[in-house]
Amino acid sequence: MLNLILFGPPGSGKGTQADKLVAKYDLIHISTGDLFRYEMKNDTELGKRAKEYMAKGELVPDEVTIGMLKNRVDQSLDAKGFIFDGFPRTIPQAEALDTLLSERGTGISGLIALHVTDDEIIDRILSRGKTSGRADDNDTEIIKNRILVYRGETEPVYNYYETQDKSQTVNGLGTIDEIFDRLCAEIDAVAAGA
Repeated sequence: MLNLILFGPPGSGKGTQADKLVAKYDLIHISTGDLFRYEMKNDTELGKRAKEYMAKGELVPDEVTIGMLKNRVDQSLDAKGFIFDGFPRTIPQAEALDTLLSERGTGISGLIALHVTDDEIIDRILSRGKTSGRADDNDTEIIKNRILVYRGETEPVYNYYETQDKSQTVNGLGTIDEIFDRLCAEIDAVAAGA
């Protein structure tokens, strides 16, 4: 089973690339952002809680995120593997993911981080905000806060998997196809070593 974490700050292109990678490698894409949007759209209790945190650019509490993720993984146990997009965002979430997968007889194959400058992230999210309908995508201060939260709380996850020799970085600048080709080269190397 090929289980990958697609990693990077908000606006780094994880969702765009994950869609292409799913098609090429026949993996299940699990995006916490998609899970949250589904819950919010359906106005569930979980969705209401997630919306409060996301509106401030803060992380949704672990117990909410992990519960949703567990349900999603259990729906697809016969999959060839998963691409985790937007999760894990903290060391406790990484540990919970490792436990969840271990209990199902598998583990993380690799973490691939998209490296994008802060200025590019701000430009991308503001551009996305023109069509996303998300107020937090149109506010530069909230975007900057999301980047700070990422740097302080999420970046350490890279180091967590690096100590297991599972972390790689890919240049996240360029055309969608150029970035995709870089990601595929890393994934092929991970798959060959698995």
